[in-house]
Amino acid sequence: MRQILEEPLADKPFLPEQIADHNARHIAALTDEYEALGRALGRRGIDIDGVKAKVSGFSLALPTWATGRGGTRFAKFPIPGEPTNIHEKLADCAVVQQLSRAAPRVSLHFPWDGASDYAALREEAETYGLGFDAVNSNTFQDQPGAEHSYRSGSLGAADAAVRAQAIRHNIDCIEIGKTLGSKALTVWVGDGSNFPGQQDFTRALDRYIEATSEIYSRLPDDWQLLLEHKMFEPAFYSTIISDWGSSLMAAQELGPKAKCLVDLGHHAPNVNIEQIVARLHRVGRLGGFHFNDSKYGDDDLDSGSINPHQLFLVFNELAEAEARVPGPTPAYMIDQSHNVTDPIESLLSSTESIVSAFAKAALIDRDALHDAQDRDDPMMAFQALRRAYRVDVSAIVAMARMEAGGAIDVLEFYRDSGWRARKAQERKPVGLGAGIV
Repeated sequence: MRQILEEPLADKPFLPEQIADHNARHIAALTDEYEALGRALGRRGIDIDGVKAKVSGFSLALPTWATGRGGTRFAKFPIPGEPTNIHEKLADCAVVQQLSRAAPRVSLHFPWDGASDYAALREEAETYGLGFDAVNSNTFQDQPGAEHSYRSGSLGAADAAVRAQAIRHNIDCIEIGKTLGSKALTVWVGDGSNFPGQQDFTRALDRYIEATSEIYSRLPDDWQLLLEHKMFEPAFYSTIISDWGSSLMAAQELGPKAKCLVDLGHHAPNVNIEQIVARLHRVGRLGGFHFNDSKYGDDDLDSGSINPHQLFLVFNELAEAEARVPGPTPAYMIDQSHNVTDPIESLLSSTESIVSAFAKAALIDRDALHDAQDRDDPMMAFQALRRAYRVDVSAIVAMARMEAGGAIDVLEFYRDSGWRARKAQERKPVGLGAGIV
């Protein structure tokens, strides 16, 4: 059994020396693998150091809610050492960032992540080397002390008082986000219907757009409003913003600061998500992307665990779009529910999967791809993608991570560190519950 690493300084989960000691045990093997891959890629005219530089510039955000065990509609099974407040969530996110060096931003969800002093919370995050991504509003759950219930909807509810309460909450989130240094508000609503005839589809959408317009009017000039669509759940007959078409329609009516957010699990089965990415980017409305994976629906499984090829194809379209029309990078974030794993391990594994898919997309010979497309040669077009997908880019990702101060083998280091065992002694137990929280 490896020795548990000593407790580091208060403002970092681990001492740099601890990571350096870990890397010293792996650097010879990594260097050998990196040089071998560099020679192989060089024969194809690809500069491995150039690809590594691109990988080093990639980053994404972590959601605070993914630092704890998730659940199903039936139950959740917490593990010792789960975070119980926003301060402990930040500490766990700092673990992922310090080891992976690819997740420097955190996305907060209100009122789940409420704090008494948001300026102090921003300073606390900065001591960990973290910043804040989009803030998220919650109008799909009733909150203690709320005057009105969201059982029949929020921004699209028939009751004007309910809509007004949901609008106020979103504006409050903007004000908190301004203090935190965020630049975007993500809005997802569970509004919809469970029975035919329960809602008038057109009037429900009109109410949503009218309410969201009030929120939009309160955005700072340099902010974005990210509209997240979802096909079903909790509404199972209709959902107000159910697909990318509805999201795009709403964004176009609201104004240029409104963009569409794509979650990998929020679509009908077998939908071509990479095509949606291309279409939204074409009209300048691709604002963000939430990474996860699924087998049956909105499963929120670990990124790349079910369909890693789809993740690669998504990044192919993002790379293609960026090459065609350079512009702001979409807001990338992990959005997962970790029901049976240590959440930090899942976040570390998912981060590596996402960065690897990005790296593989950087290997695509776009001249060969475009030539095959222009000649209407489907096999050679497919092979241009397949050649990049087959490459094991682990050495590139690990080398970029190590050079930025991260761990070569993130899971090995994390398990050796004893982080979860220490937190199990320090943190209060999380109670049992039902539903994803």
